[in-house]
Amino acid sequence: MNASPHADFRRLHHAERPLLLPNAWDHASAAALARRGFPAIGTTSLGVAVAAGLPDATGATREQTLALARGIVRLPVLVTVDIEGGFGERPEGVAALAAELDEAGVAGVNIEDGRPDGTLAPLAHQYAVIAAVKERVPRLFVNARTDTHWLAAIGGGMTPPLAAAAERAEAYVRAGADGVFVPALTDERDIAALVRDLGETPLNLLFAPGRHTYGRLAELGVRRISCGSLLFRAALHRAVELAWTIAHPGAHPGADPAGDPPGYAEAQSLSDPFTATA
Repeated sequence: MNASPHADFRRLHHAERPLLLPNAWDHASAAALARRGFPAIGTTSLGVAVAAGLPDATGATREQTLALARGIVRLPVLVTVDIEGGFGERPEGVAALAAELDEAGVAGVNIEDGRPDGTLAPLAHQYAVIAAVKERVPRLFVNARTDTHWLAAIGGGMTPPLAAAAERAEAYVRAGADGVFVPALTDERDIAALVRDLGETPLNLLFAPGRHTYGRLAELGVRRISCGSLLFRAALHRAVELAWTIAHPGAHPGADPAGDPPGYAEAQSLSDPFTATA
């Protein structure tokens, strides 16, 4: 572990090129990414949850998330951990979890305001959560995620105005957040506007294949580009289709092995009670 992971991780958000953050779901994926030379990796809550047969974003994977974090901090790479909504309602409880991760050697955490019922946490409550974490562990990089656009995207609703995300982003920065994450924000004008509003606070976006490129997001001023669950879903897709082609030589595969991976909802459904067909 680097002697100063917090300072090094913070510097990566203010480097010449945006931080491309790949997300791991188990020790092997984290080790493989570290071996490839990525300076920092995150965890993906969907990947961790589905790999354990549990639902994502419900607070069900606290134990698995902590175990993974404690293992991968031994790798020669900076680590930030997706703790969903903090695995608890009380701000002091979330702060205690953050302190535990910090003590283990984690450089940052990602805290989201989306709730399992598809609503957003009250703004005042989320402000209190972020403030409590930063008061307890000032050096920990807190990436404050707002799900204003994500909930609309996965629920099929209308894209909200940028003001919805901007209001929460401004509040989270006042609470002490070191970065702001707005997954499913894809409109270039909105991205550029939010970058301007945030000033020196890094904007983190979720990479959307087919919508933007790394280079274009860099031009817009994005400072951190997360892969989210993309690598996990791509790995599932490739593994299943490779197995199919081995078992059915010459037959048309179930899907193109190089094609699009399953979406979030399809991957999430793998955690549903499984009923095999004979």
